[in-house]
Amino acid sequence: MTTEGNTAIDVAESISVLNGLLPDELQHPRVGIVCGSGLSGLAETFAEVHKIPYSQIPGFATSTVPGHQSTLAFGYLGGVPAVAMLDVVSKFHSYEGYPLSTVIYPIRVMAKLGIKSLFITNAAGSLNPSIPVGTIVVIHDHLALPNLTGFNPLLGPVYPSAPRFLPLSNAYSPSLRRLIFLASHQLSLPPSALTEGTYAWVSGPTYETPAEGRFLRNAGADVVGMSTIPEVLAAREQGVEVCVLSLVTNFVVIPDGYASIKEQVEAELAGKPIKIEEAKTVSHGEVVEVGKQREEVMKALIQRAVELHRTG
Repeated sequence: MTTEGNTAIDVAESISVLNGLLPDELQHPRVGIVCGSGLSGLAETFAEVHKIPYSQIPGFATSTVPGHQSTLAFGYLGGVPAVAMLDVVSKFHSYEGYPLSTVIYPIRVMAKLGIKSLFITNAAGSLNPSIPVGTIVVIHDHLALPNLTGFNPLLGPVYPSAPRFLPLSNAYSPSLRRLIFLASHQLSLPPSALTEGTYAWVSGPTYETPAEGRFLRNAGADVVGMSTIPEVLAAREQGVEVCVLSLVTNFVVIPDGYASIKEQVEAELAGKPIKIEEAKTVSHGEVVEVGKQREEVMKALIQRAVELHRTG
């Protein structure tokens, strides 16, 4: 099911179905979580968990990946009622062919259910040589080329109760980011485990060319990925506080220069030995593997931050 032209009536229908499947105490979660890389097993930490397949919720798309059943999980995380988009294919991506209205629809449902804070995780490539693979980047700003070039998820009729012109200079909550760093300290993570940075959103599904990576780096981005920003916009239009954690799974391939094929051919014609090196590429397998390696750390950070949120 696609959700182009979603209205408040559609959201109300989704909530009505959810409320019919949930106990009263879980119908109004305070925290929402969008599980990208490193959080696929988050439901294991939920108390009194209730899982509802997307296929049962009006307006939610079904996964395009065979063999995976994506779900919403409701339960208590750190004593706080929460809802999470779970599983490896929990998020919808525009590069899968979904309209952006479908990508952001679950966030609008979460907001109407009552969440006040949203934590989002993703996998990202590092554009910054000082941010190595395995680092968790707490996002403080973003650069969204699709937003600037006619691919903004908020294009179209104004969503009920939402502003026509949404300010984004305050998109990333300082208070939630503070909780992440406090959680890191309490978990005794080394200072190098976390840093701060700017996330560049590109549509995908291709990884960046060297020229594109260089452009994004020079524009001020530290990491780059193919998701997250549509969800951030949908949350902010409803006044939900947002925190994004990007797990660096690879370096974007940005060589200092290019091998000159012209010079190689000239050398070859002159009888000089030449060595042709294969261009480096990003391995999707590498991305998945790093996500698995850091899963427990990501889960612990989110859980501790939510606990701090409750007690603070």
